[in-house]
Amino acid sequence: MSALTRLQLTDFRSYRALDLSLDDRPVVLFGANGAGKTNILEAISFLAPGRGMRRVSLDAPVRQDCESGAWGVHAMLTRTDEDPFALGTGLDAQKRTRRVRIDGQNAKAGALADLLRLVWLTPAQDRLFAGPRGARLRFFDRLTLSLHPEHGRNATGYERAMRDRQRLLDEGGRDLAWLEACEQQMAQTGSRIMQARADTITHLQHEIDARAQSAFPQADLSLEALYEDAPDCEAPDLTHQLTRIFAASRPRDGAAGRSLSGPHRANLDVLWRAKAMPAKLSSTGEQKALLIGLTLAHARAVAAKADTPAPLVLLDEACAHLDPDRRAALIDEVCAMHGQGWLTGTDRALFEAFEDRAQFFEVSDGIAKAV
Repeated sequence: MSALTRLQLTDFRSYRALDLSLDDRPVVLFGANGAGKTNILEAISFLAPGRGMRRVSLDAPVRQDCESGAWGVHAMLTRTDEDPFALGTGLDAQKRTRRVRIDGQNAKAGALADLLRLVWLTPAQDRLFAGPRGARLRFFDRLTLSLHPEHGRNATGYERAMRDRQRLLDEGGRDLAWLEACEQQMAQTGSRIMQARADTITHLQHEIDARAQSAFPQADLSLEALYEDAPDCEAPDLTHQLTRIFAASRPRDGAAGRSLSGPHRANLDVLWRAKAMPAKLSSTGEQKALLIGLTLAHARAVAAKADTPAPLVLLDEACAHLDPDRRAALIDEVCAMHGQGWLTGTDRALFEAFEDRAQFFEVSDGIAKAV
């Protein structure tokens, strides 16, 4: 079991100071729109590498008119059969950079992924399946990162090499040795990216298929390569295949001013199995149900992987548009998870199926009161 047993915020969004003492049960935050519920989930999301669930700059969460000009998030993390970990992160007021501390010692942000995995779902993702391809790929890469922490480093290396290669192509590609070196780096990191994504699809599909009687619709997942001659990610010579593709696409990429081939040109394809219908053609409510089912499957996949801590699951307004049966099913799923769930909503009545299986906080004007 993974859970936060204490959460403290300092000058974060609407909170001058917040201090929550918790147990390992799910946490329900309820209150009016704009009360600050999502701000608490966002603060938790900064306990993982990256820019948080809102994908903002480090300055964005600073509370307006605060004197320090910085924010901080501190938490106690408990995991089964282990001593608690003290986690902290925030904005350095002088350097304007992110600081991370684990058990009182300075650390890199990437080290947080070894201790805490997070899964989140927000209202901004409700139309994910019908939205831009890039948004779906970023969403899926975040799922992949939870199962493969090295995925972020590979993605960063791939993008850096791709930028360097494009700059050389824009200059005419005369430095052939450097161009080949960039393409080799793209091929090496790109092959790892493709393999990690394929493994994530396998794990997600396994968890989806195992819940044939779920209240949430089953989905069939695939990654579509939006470029010609896309290699098989299971082929032993994947790196070589990518190297050949990049070399062959130089004239086209040089003319286009961007790379038109490679793992960055993938698209997550989701099909509602029972209806044989692409998710993007489903109604808003159906897409929400599919997305919740996918998120729950991801949480189970992370928890099932050996040597991986069970994830905390952050569900912002997930119950708002569900019928009573699906809402109760979601609550049962959250209670059965090996990681603590955090849910928000405007009305406590949305969460009545929890009964005494959750801890409730009413949020209002920068205050969260246990009720």
